Amino acid sequence: MERSRDVYGGRPRGFILWFTGLSGAGKSTLSQAVRLRLEASRPVEILDGDEIRTFLSRGLGFSKPDREENIRRIGYVARLLARHRVAVLAAAISPYRESRDEVRRLAAEQGIPFLEIYAQAPLEVLVQRDVKGLYKRALAGELPNFTGISDPYEPPEAPEVLIRTDQEPVAQGVERILQALRGRELLEPA
Repeated sequence: MERSRDVYGGRPRGFILWFTGLSGAGKSTLSQAVRLRLEASRPVEILDGDEIRTFLSRGLGFSKPDREENIRRIGYVARLLARHRVAVLAAAISPYRESRDEVRRLAAEQGIPFLEIYAQAPLEVLVQRDVKGLYKRALAGELPNFTGISDPYEPPEAPEVLIRTDQEPVAQGVERILQALRGRELLEPA
């Protein structure tokens, strides 16, 4: 029996890919591209930070305790899905290292593989990509608690995959993520 398959009917084992990075760094783009590569062979769900805020975390603000609670909720849903053999792609800024580490620890306690994917780009690139003008407003002091400007972002210290989205094409980043999954025997060899 391959390690990428579990004992329940040979179906693929669930796991969590946790995409973190500043707004506009490419988390959603990468997670969508990974989903397209995985969905032919297994169940896949994306937990997008913006959608979670709309449907699961409505009412939470952007204080540190609210942001941490938002990440706990995403982590809980991710674990539920992964336990049922779903490949979970969580794409949320998740600015605090401690919150991400808590999600990783709780997944490990349940035997759920967890890989942190850090989508990184310099601030000037993020400002250029920002079609909503959020960075411009935050830099002008109009948006309080904006991650990376007036609120901290704690980058991962040792992500399983670091993707410089200003230098690396999406397809190349996706291949490196899939390679990391294969290296942990969570995907069949290419």
